[in-house]
Amino acid sequence: MLCTLAHPSSGHATVAGFDVAARAKSVRRHIGLVFQEQTLDDQLTAEENLRFHAVLYGVPHAQVEARIARVLELVALSDRRKDLVSTYSGGMARRLEIARGMLHTPKVLFLDEPTVGLDPQTRALIWDDIQRLRTEEGVTIFLTTHYMDEAEYAERIAIIDHGAIIALDTPDALKASVGTDTVAIETSDDEAALASLKRAGYSVERTGGGLTAFVADEEAAVGPIVASAAHSAPSTPTTILVASEQAVRDLLVALGRDPTFWRAPPERRSPL
Repeated sequence: MLCTLAHPSSGHATVAGFDVAARAKSVRRHIGLVFQEQTLDDQLTAEENLRFHAVLYGVPHAQVEARIARVLELVALSDRRKDLVSTYSGGMARRLEIARGMLHTPKVLFLDEPTVGLDPQTRALIWDDIQRLRTEEGVTIFLTTHYMDEAEYAERIAIIDHGAIIALDTPDALKASVGTDTVAIETSDDEAALASLKRAGYSVERTGGGLTAFVADEEAAVGPIVASAAHSAPSTPTTILVASEQAVRDLLVALGRDPTFWRAPPERRSPL
């Protein structure tokens, strides 16, 4: 509805200052859109795809070359502009689609699960691109994701359940509303690790898969927790899961919603 692809059945919304129902054409001129499914022509080069998009959006001819160079630079694809899209990896194609969505200098860029199905390294590159768009181009990014760790990059998060917004706030405020962050750890000797962590002053308890420590800031706590767990030989940490996203999951439970849609991405698990 915000992209004007569907007419709202009720309510009111504006995008870039334009009513999505009454001024749909104006909204479309001021937004970029990257679908979850690839929509590039893979028999054209990256540059040809961008030039075609420039024609559709009426980008002034005198500005086309500069805009193509700029958006390819933003997604680090300048050296592949003459290559057919059919030779691109999935991650490169997604980055080109983001570049295409930026070609006509939109005020708002909509991204529908931009990193779904991508490997961890490519996901990181995509997020580098998104952060550059925000800081260098001043574009508002509106994206959907099922990865809780990605949601934390946002300034505001809306959690939607069965089509309704059940929570809307900053990442820190959402996590604070349900308590602390957690760090889950599995060791070769959980009893020794539990005693060592408690001696170090951590609030920790046994869970089904090992131990869970409750901390104020999981990113800062990971290193000390690993050191404390490993301090009492022969307790050797084997696997650790940083779980700031647990707080968002707990929020769903606190709100009485089903959190089973949530899955921690595999790359968050790190064998030590």
